[in-house]
Amino acid sequence: MLYQLHELTRNMLAPWVHQAQANAKFFANPGHWWSQMPGADRLSAVNELFHRIGKDYEKPEWGINEIEVEGERVPIVVHEEVSKPFCKLLRFKRHSNEAEQLHTMLNQPFVLVVAPLSGHHATLLRDTVRTLLRDHRVYVTDWVDARMVPGSEGEFGLDDYIAYVQEFIRHLGAEKLHVVSVCQPTVPVLAAVSLMASRGEPTPRTLVMMGGPIDARCSPTAVNNLATQNPLSWFENNVIHTVPGTYPGAGRRVYPGFLQHAGFLSMNPSRHFSSHWDFYADLVKGDMEDADAHRRFYDEYNAVLDMPAKYYLDTIEVVFQQFLLPRGEWVVNGERVDPSAITGTALLSIEGELDDIAGLGQTEAAQALCSGIPAEHREHFIVEGAGHYGIFSGRRWRETVYPKVRDFFAAHAQPATAKPKKAAKIASNVTPLRRKAG
Repeated sequence: MLYQLHELTRNMLAPWVHQAQANAKFFANPGHWWSQMPGADRLSAVNELFHRIGKDYEKPEWGINEIEVEGERVPIVVHEEVSKPFCKLLRFKRHSNEAEQLHTMLNQPFVLVVAPLSGHHATLLRDTVRTLLRDHRVYVTDWVDARMVPGSEGEFGLDDYIAYVQEFIRHLGAEKLHVVSVCQPTVPVLAAVSLMASRGEPTPRTLVMMGGPIDARCSPTAVNNLATQNPLSWFENNVIHTVPGTYPGAGRRVYPGFLQHAGFLSMNPSRHFSSHWDFYADLVKGDMEDADAHRRFYDEYNAVLDMPAKYYLDTIEVVFQQFLLPRGEWVVNGERVDPSAITGTALLSIEGELDDIAGLGQTEAAQALCSGIPAEHREHFIVEGAGHYGIFSGRRWRETVYPKVRDFFAAHAQPATAKPKKAAKIASNVTPLRRKAG
């Protein structure tokens, strides 16, 4: 009944939340007599704060309508390349009237960005996508809120996630494709490519794995500890709920987004309290630049989606409790996941020095697992001073991480070629170079 109670509370508060929005505008509008009242600036600020705490946050727009390439504005149009019940593959298509520029863009590398299905919408990777568009043809997995998927579409588990990734890779053409996975999808992406390699299928030119729990036993974080402190039955009995009848997915079992959001906030409640207090103070002072920055951040941070129950429970069990991938015991539809089968794909793993979600070493574990890739086609990169979000968003991503990723793509424009058997065996025992960036 928790989901139903949440919806009831939300509906009961809705009139007050909307009224608070109107009040905030009245108290701040110089043309309205309320703005002349003593303390009007504070009354406006407290009403807006109440409105933002209580309002619903819909899926944000991508907002990538154009980018700048060598001083020229290039318009962007988002196309739905492939439509699946639980995911849409989006293409961010660049347009130009300049023949030379168009020719250049058409010959740039294909990049598939596999976004996380872990509570937030794929738009969380907006900065990642916008930056990649400077030099690449970009496609993104846009996961669908499970409460919006009719029950007739059936369940969706971790194995289905892997199947989706494989389908998208085949659709785009593995031989010309570079794949970037951020956080949670590093595990199913590595599994997808491993299975393709084991079958003798073509695999992508490169895999870039950023801040993901390849081996969650390394440097456990609060996220890892929560998963290991409780049995799987605890998660099924306490955090899995049924979608109410007001949504297309009525009756579907999900891990609700509002519970995931509560979990996000509980990881650092003092920081969020301070942020909201500063927002109130900025509104009172009239510092609209900082207030707008707060709005933009929380418009994205507070927009969450429901995850299919089976997928969520599969992830807890396979990734965070049994560690099946690093132990070599993961079987998907009768096939064992063997990353050492990958030989023709270059690997770049990236970690943030201060990552408190996927601790140091968790992503680097892919290097040892992918022993079939020659050592010269594997590299690990630690971003000094970066937290989890800093490796794919913000200044460090744009100035430090992105150039590394771009150059890695360029250096491996052709499929990786394994050395003769004897030499490959020696190379597989070499520890890849760990590099730090400031």
